[in-house]
Amino acid sequence: MVSVFHNHRPRQNREPRVSFTSYTIRWVISLRTLIVCKMKNVVLVLLFVLPLALADLRVGFYNSTCPQAESIVRQVIQKRFRADQSITAALLRMHFHDCFVRGCEASILIDSTATKPSEKTAGPNFSVRGYDIIDEAKKSLEAACPSTVSCADIITLATRDSVFLAGGPSYNVPTGRRDGLVSNPDEVDLPAPSLSVSEALQAFTAKGFTLTEMVTLLGGHSVGVAHCGLFEDRLSNFQGTGAPDPTMDSSLVAKLKGICGNSTSNDPTAFLDQSTSFIMDNQFYKQIMQKKGVLQIDQELAVDKSSAGIVSRFASDANSFKKSFASAMVKMGNVQVLTGNAGEIRRNCRAFNQPK
Repeated sequence: MVSVFHNHRPRQNREPRVSFTSYTIRWVISLRTLIVCKMKNVVLVLLFVLPLALADLRVGFYNSTCPQAESIVRQVIQKRFRADQSITAALLRMHFHDCFVRGCEASILIDSTATKPSEKTAGPNFSVRGYDIIDEAKKSLEAACPSTVSCADIITLATRDSVFLAGGPSYNVPTGRRDGLVSNPDEVDLPAPSLSVSEALQAFTAKGFTLTEMVTLLGGHSVGVAHCGLFEDRLSNFQGTGAPDPTMDSSLVAKLKGICGNSTSNDPTAFLDQSTSFIMDNQFYKQIMQKKGVLQIDQELAVDKSSAGIVSRFASDANSFKKSFASAMVKMGNVQVLTGNAGEIRRNCRAFNQPK
């Protein structure tokens, strides 16, 4: 904060002589003015500081209003994870796609209407899934604590819990987010998987992330899949060369050609981590160091001089990656959040509240 006071010293001018009476009167007036100004300043400080303090996210935000909130979300995720371990990748993707558009305020959950499309209709979000998991958690929370826990917090908590169940780090996340009032597909502009490291970094730095944090968050691909359409050019005609991407291991090229070319699906998927596909670990970094990155941006991380050292460190130190991942996830969950009286607490995560 820039000081409101000037830094230079005032001139030491000699004060004109005044009588004791006039000096006393002037002193009394100045003192009264000072007291009034200070009282006004105190009021202003209270007006500005108190709402900010009350609006801050904090760990255990629902301790008094809905003490069982986090355990309710955790139980839903544990049940789903036992039936489908891929929910970790689904929730990580949902969380990322939500936070990078308007901030972490659950705008991605809104359904389109006959007259108004939502973020769900944007191309990058076509394959986002896991909405039903959020619905289930919200239903249980509304039964226990009506109109108390935001959908934005549910996404954050559900993602955190699924990461831990997949073998990732255990970490606390602050809560107190509010739900947004806008969901516009035209605002969905996410970094593409074909970007270079420097190009991708521009998108991440715009949200306040460092290079290390970007490399860390892309480690979420340890449990993800990608549709062939996102990397097929790397298998046979990379950048119009008529040949595979030279930075991709030849055995992986052959394997992916088999997956993408022999499937009956219109756009089949392949695991981004070919080794421990459902475990949140550092194997992803080891593989991209062996030229086994599926997406171009993943492989670029190991090739680009600016990020190669970070990749090497995470590949050799699993604990370093987990610690960094926990920190980066907490930071991502704080991007452009709504707090205090901003936004709303949706009763149904798929629709804005109707005016009363």
